[in-house]
Amino acid sequence: MITPPRLIAILINLITGLIEGLLGLRIILKLFGASIAAPFVRWVYETTQPLLTPFIGMFPSPKLLEVFIIEFSALFALMVYIFIGYLATELLETLIYYDSQRERNDKKDK
Repeated sequence: MITPPRLIAILINLITGLIEGLLGLRIILKLFGASIAAPFVRWVYETTQPLLTPFIGMFPSPKLLEVFIIEFSALFALMVYIFIGYLATELLETLIYYDSQRERNDKKDK
């Protein structure tokens, strides 16, 4: 049976994986110069824009050959979200471990 803390850990991993995938896709689309006229490309850019809002303007986004854009702000945001997801998961796993240890000790004492 999945305990509530484990379910939360799974949800954290699912959400951070989704964020990482979308930001990674945005980085690739920008790098290859995907056209904003394509509905899918527009959807990816619009969906990931709120995730990038805190990071916009931190770094320049140089253009290569006037088409290919390296979006360093998105790369940095991706690293930050990976780190936040890792920290949240590790914290939860630590809490799960100590909770299970406490339960074992309580059973021994009885």
